[in-house]
Amino acid sequence: MAELKPKTSIAGLFEDARTKKTYLKICAPMVRYSKLEFRNLVRTFDTDLTFSSMIMADSFCHSEKARLNEFTTNKDDTPMIVQFAANNTIDFLSAAEMVYPYSDGVDLNCGCPQRWAMQDGYGSALLKTPELIADMLATVRRNLPCSFSVSVKVRLLQKSLAATVDMCRQLEACGITFLTVHGRTAADKINVPVNKDALKEIKASLSIPMVANGDIFSLQDADEMHRITGCDGVMSARGILSNPGLYAGHRQTPRECIQRWLDITAQADTDITYQAMHHHLSFMAESMLSKTQRVTFNGLSKDKRLVVDFLREHFQLEPRPCDHPPKLACTFDDTAFRKRAQADGRNTVGDGKGENGYVSENTDGAFFKSMVDDLAKEDGEDGGVDDVGVMGGLFGDVEI
Repeated sequence: MAELKPKTSIAGLFEDARTKKTYLKICAPMVRYSKLEFRNLVRTFDTDLTFSSMIMADSFCHSEKARLNEFTTNKDDTPMIVQFAANNTIDFLSAAEMVYPYSDGVDLNCGCPQRWAMQDGYGSALLKTPELIADMLATVRRNLPCSFSVSVKVRLLQKSLAATVDMCRQLEACGITFLTVHGRTAADKINVPVNKDALKEIKASLSIPMVANGDIFSLQDADEMHRITGCDGVMSARGILSNPGLYAGHRQTPRECIQRWLDITAQADTDITYQAMHHHLSFMAESMLSKTQRVTFNGLSKDKRLVVDFLREHFQLEPRPCDHPPKLACTFDDTAFRKRAQADGRNTVGDGKGENGYVSENTDGAFFKSMVDDLAKEDGEDGGVDDVGVMGGLFGDVEI
């Protein structure tokens, strides 16, 4: 039997914010980075709602190893929504049912613009088939309690703003709790400004809450987005990754944020990889370190003790006791998935993305690899996640 976990009404959060004439401050779903430990961190800096990392629904359904690797939570990990990349109803519904005991909602990713996602019919590729998006959302909405949030994240359509508005209204009709819109099209580069006028028009056309996403790097950016668009929530990805304290009004990562990350990762011990611990610090501390220090930090061998030694030397920080609850022992019942898949004539033993396939911690993932490769081509260098020259521009449109 699944361990009990307190739940938060996502619809109630939006209603409370509306009553107070304000908006929800949201940490975006980010491949590999929006994990439990980072969610714990940003909540201490005025983040109202968090998302899991984007999880591949087919991997989650097929593989217990993928489930245990990609999703962890604890009793304080609320409000929290799990985002899935899915391209069929069976996977999205089955994955949603499995995380229902441990989350406050599920979100369908229809915004990822990366080649690896689109060529397999995920992310922004789904925007070409809004009827499929609607079917996936409506099916989950019918099968799970109405108190459980069901949402979707989309981008502006290249065709026209009118087409985007029509699509959003169609998705609203599925009974979803809220909708997130990234203010760029899938083809836009990150130097294209977010289209706030379009976001404003979309918001005015909907009766459900709308979250605005894109180019949120400070509390002032968030306030301005709310003021211009009238949105019900603001979502940050690259900004909050570089400065987890941005919603608390900090213009750059505060020292206390580095301290808390050190505390959280020390408590997590083997539950967080060196890669995750180190990369988050690379982003957080970039503005605090000289180029020489960044080179030294990025070149540390894969040993968490060396990271702690570096923080002790340069920041005079030591790990402190941390009172976050331990992670829950999650159990996932895949019986319903296997029955649906067999009835559909699908193989439930594995599809190449199961036990030996998709594990986001093992590599930078196709999303990050494609971004690094693109930058390397532009710069004439061998790109890498830890390269100082790449670090500032690594993410591209990471608000996926």
